[in-house]
Amino acid sequence: MTLVVGLTGGIGSGKTAVSDRFAALGVPVIDTDLLSREVVAPGRPALDEIAATFGHAVIAPDGTLDRKRLGQRVFANPAERERLEGILHPRIREAMLARVAQVKAPYVIVVIPLLFEAGQAALVDRILVVDAPETAQRQRVKARDGLAHETVSQVLAAQADRSKRLRGADDVIRNHGTFADLDRRVADLHQRYLRLAG
Repeated sequence: MTLVVGLTGGIGSGKTAVSDRFAALGVPVIDTDLLSREVVAPGRPALDEIAATFGHAVIAPDGTLDRKRLGQRVFANPAERERLEGILHPRIREAMLARVAQVKAPYVIVVIPLLFEAGQAALVDRILVVDAPETAQRQRVKARDGLAHETVSQVLAAQADRSKRLRGADDVIRNHGTFADLDRRVADLHQRYLRLAG
């Protein structure tokens, strides 16, 4: 039986930096952000349902989902965000569980940014939270995505607050040090998860 570790954290906390380090150690990584892109690919039922629900203005000229436009709309409107999540979350969960079932390794890292918000804690055996101060999160998101301060605030407000994530964690990586610190912490957890899986 493969140990399933759910990796989560707020936007800009460093989830990708952590999951990349696990992958470099040979650990299978399933990223639900990537699955969310797959389920809305052209020709998939979720894209049609999104277009029917939110209008064709959220579909780009090439037929793909205009994620930025849709994101601006739903993060400003909690009711619309819930409608979108109702379309996406069941499909992403189904794809994730199918991928987990195929894993032949002692443990797997499943990156679930909205693990607490989507009520998915029961789908994993352990929860690893990547934590960073809000000021660092804001700086990283602005540098990475070029989002306006107000948009970053809306995204942060839509996510579980930091204290809730930390209370729900089995393991925590505090990502406010050097890359060497991050390497050491991931290496330590890798050994721990191998022992737990064994």
